[in-house]
Amino acid sequence: MQLARRALEGGQFAAAREKCLDVLGKQQHHPGALEVLGEVLLAEGRHEDAVRVFNILTIMQPQVARHWQNLGTVLRPIGCHAQALAAFERALELAPPNPGLLYNLGVLQMDRNDYDAAYLALRDGAAMAPSDGRLRWAYAQCCFDCGRLDETLEALEGWQQLEGLTVEFTVRIVLLLAMLGAISREDPAVQRLLANPPDRGRAALGVAAIMERLHMLDEARAVVERIQPGGSAAGTEATDRLLMLGVLAARSGQHEQARQHLELALQSHREFAHRHKVLFPLARECDALGRYNEAYTFAEEAHRSQRTFFRMMTGTSAAEDSRLWSLTAEGCAAVDVATWQDSGPETEDSPVFIVGFPRSGTTLLEQVLDAHPLLRSMDERPFLGAAVKAVIERGIRYPTELGRLTAKDVEAIRAAYWESVRERVRLGPGQRLIDKNPLNMNMLPMIRRLFPQAPIVLIIRHPCDTLLSCFLQDFRAPGLALLCRDLATLANAYARTFGFWYSQLPLLRPKTREVIYERFAADFAAQVENLCAFLQLPWDQAMLAPGEHARAKGFIRTPSYSQVIEPVSTRAVGRWKNYEARFGEALALLKPWIERWGYPL
Repeated sequence: MQLARRALEGGQFAAAREKCLDVLGKQQHHPGALEVLGEVLLAEGRHEDAVRVFNILTIMQPQVARHWQNLGTVLRPIGCHAQALAAFERALELAPPNPGLLYNLGVLQMDRNDYDAAYLALRDGAAMAPSDGRLRWAYAQCCFDCGRLDETLEALEGWQQLEGLTVEFTVRIVLLLAMLGAISREDPAVQRLLANPPDRGRAALGVAAIMERLHMLDEARAVVERIQPGGSAAGTEATDRLLMLGVLAARSGQHEQARQHLELALQSHREFAHRHKVLFPLARECDALGRYNEAYTFAEEAHRSQRTFFRMMTGTSAAEDSRLWSLTAEGCAAVDVATWQDSGPETEDSPVFIVGFPRSGTTLLEQVLDAHPLLRSMDERPFLGAAVKAVIERGIRYPTELGRLTAKDVEAIRAAYWESVRERVRLGPGQRLIDKNPLNMNMLPMIRRLFPQAPIVLIIRHPCDTLLSCFLQDFRAPGLALLCRDLATLANAYARTFGFWYSQLPLLRPKTREVIYERFAADFAAQVENLCAFLQLPWDQAMLAPGEHARAKGFIRTPSYSQVIEPVSTRAVGRWKNYEARFGEALALLKPWIERWGYPL
C-alpha cells in the first residue's frame, strides 16, 4: 500500500491501481487499498467507479469523515449534487473542516448556484490555506460571479506564488484577470500560455478565450479547432467549444457561421439558468443578419434565463439595484451647497470624468482620451461609490447634507479615492487620470464635492439606439442587468438618470461638456479637437486612432472590448428603427429626451 500511494502521488495511476487490486485480491475489504483505488479512479476521471468504491468505504467505516468527503468529491462531477451535499454535511458532522473539503463544498455550491454558501465555504478555505492555488482560484471565481470585483482582485494578488497550480488552474486565473482587465500581454505567465497552449480540454478553451480577449483571433481559432468533439470535449466542453467558435466567427464578421455555431450550442445547453450565456450572443448575430424578430425573441428569453440565474444566485427576485438608484432619489439643496467651502484641487490635478448611460460610447471616448500621453485610463472602477459610502458612514445624509463634511473629511475621502486609484494605475509625471464609469452621472454631487474643478464629459447617443444596445447586452452586474430586462424598464431608468443629471446642473455648475455620439462619429477629427481644447490639452495625433490604441492596450474590461478596436464609424446609428414596433411605452418615455437633443423620431 505504501508503494501504491507513492505511485499515485507520482501520477503513475496504472501502477497504483495494479498494486491496490493485488492487495484486494488477498484481502477483499482492505480499507487502505479501497481508499487509494478510489483516489486513482478519481484522478483518471472514472467518477462512477470511484463512487462505488467510496460508497463501500462509508458503509464499512461510517464514522470516518474522510470517506464521506471523498464520496462527495466524486459525486459532484457526475451531477449528483444533493447526494454530494449530504456527504459533505456528514463529513462536517464527524470532523472539523479542512481546506480540501471546503474547496469541494464551495465548488459544489457554485454548481448548485447557491453563491452565498459557496462564498462562505471558499472564503474560510482560502483563509485556512492561503497558498492553495485551487482554493484561491475558486474563491476568486465565486467573488467574480457574485460581482465582488475588488475581492476577486485581492484573492488573486500574488497568484504566481501559489502552490499546486496546474496548467488548468493557471489558465483559469489568467482568464479571470483578463475579464477584469488586470493583466497584460507582456506578463510572463500570459506569454508562456500563448507560446505553448494546451491542446485539449477546458484549459485549451480557456487559452482560446484569453487569445480572443487579446484580439489574437486566428491563433484562438487554431486552438479551438484542435479540440475535437467527443472524448475529452464531451458534454459541457463541447457546448463551450461551439460557443467559442461562434464568438470567433462573429469577431471575423462571419455572422451566419456564428449563428449556426451558437444554435448548436443552444441545443445542448439544457440548464435554463445558464442559457443566457448563449442566447445573448445569438440574439446579436441574428440582429447582424437582419433577422430582427428572432433577435428580439432570443433576447427576451436571454433575460428570463438571466433573471432565473440571479434569483438562484441571490435568493431574491429584486427588480433593481436599490443602492444605485437610491442615489437619484434626492438632489442637493441650494442652502447646503452654499456652505461648501473646500475649493479642492485645480483642474490639472483632478480626474477627467467620463459619464453617460451604458452603451452610449463611453468606452470609445475613453480610448480616444487614453491615447493622449498626458492622460491615463483605469477602466471602470467603483471608487466614487466608495466615497459615497464613506460620507454615509460619517452619519451624513447623501447628497442633501454634503455641506456638513469638514475640510478634513473631504480631504480624507479624496485621499482614499487616490489611494484606490494608485492600486489600479500608476500615473506618470504630468499625467491626469481618466475615471470612466457610465452611471457615475448619478453621483454628480460627489464628483462636484470632491473635485469641483474636474472636467466632466457626458456622452449622449440616440436614446432608442442606447436602450436597444443595452437590451441585447449580457451585463454581469445584477442591478444593471435587471434594469435591462425590457425596454420599458430601461426607458424608466434612462429618464430617471437624465432627469437627475439635468436637475443638478444649474445648482452644482460643474465643468461639463456634452458629446453627441452621432456627431462625434460622423465628424471625428473635428470633434476630438474640440474635446482636446475643452480639456486644455495639447493636440496629439494618436487620439485619432483609438482602435489601434485599444488593440495595443490588450485587455479592456467592458463589454464593448471587441468593438473599440474597430475604426470609428456610424454603422450602428439608427439600428433601433428595425425594432420600432417593439418600443411602444418606452418610446413615449424617451420622447422628451429625443426632442431635447434634436434627434429625429
